[in-house]
Amino acid sequence: MTEFSLSQVVVSQEGEQLYSFEYAATVTETSTTLVESFAQLGLIEPIGVMLSRRDITRIAQIQRLRHDLGLNLVGAAMVLDMAQEIANLRAQNQVYQSLLDTILDIKTQK
Repeated sequence: MTEFSLSQVVVSQEGEQLYSFEYAATVTETSTTLVESFAQLGLIEPIGVMLSRRDITRIAQIQRLRHDLGLNLVGAAMVLDMAQEIANLRAQNQVYQSLLDTILDIKTQK
């Protein structure tokens, strides 16, 4: 089991755990240089020099898309962004469908 120093994991003012670039590199089996490159390219959004769990997940997903599908960094990031947009649109669609169902129920009760 790998041990990490306390400086590699901190808690933000909002209570979110934040992780160092070194920790992210270790758990995603990449290098700190690559993690820094992801930050410089805007593929992840560090808070100072720390990363959220979402950022670490995104690093792992980008790496998986690169290795499994042969996508480049930009292509992998676009796939993840589009997948997030689809999820947001589906959630929005469910809200609209629920509102429509409520309106139709009200109309049929009259």
